[in-house]
Amino acid sequence: MIQITPQMRVVVAVEPADFRKGIDGLARLCEEALGYDPFTGWVFVFRNRRATALKILVYDGQGFWLCHKRLSSGRFSWWPASATAAAKTLAAHQLQVLLSAGNPEATQAAPVWRPLRPTD
Repeated sequence: MIQITPQMRVVVAVEPADFRKGIDGLARLCEEALGYDPFTGWVFVFRNRRATALKILVYDGQGFWLCHKRLSSGRFSWWPASATAAAKTLAAHQLQVLLSAGNPEATQAAPVWRPLRPTD
């Protein structure tokens, strides 16, 4: 079973992907278009052109997981846009918001790391 932990790195592809691609095609897309090694264990998220479905690709050390979520109605309203970058990174809690068709940049969560002040 796949479990998203706070330590996992999440990479979201900016450009829509061809959803006819399976594991091998998306792994190749990770290498060629995004510039990442798909065997790192990172979570790679892709969206279709109509913004009605997501595919998530993860390598767990033994093999790949390919998860597909299609909305029964509506679209994923948030998606990163960039003229220069092919991908955007998200925190694990932001991925949970995205999977609920929400805006991960609008979450009011605490920062992942913050310095501790010494007590007097």
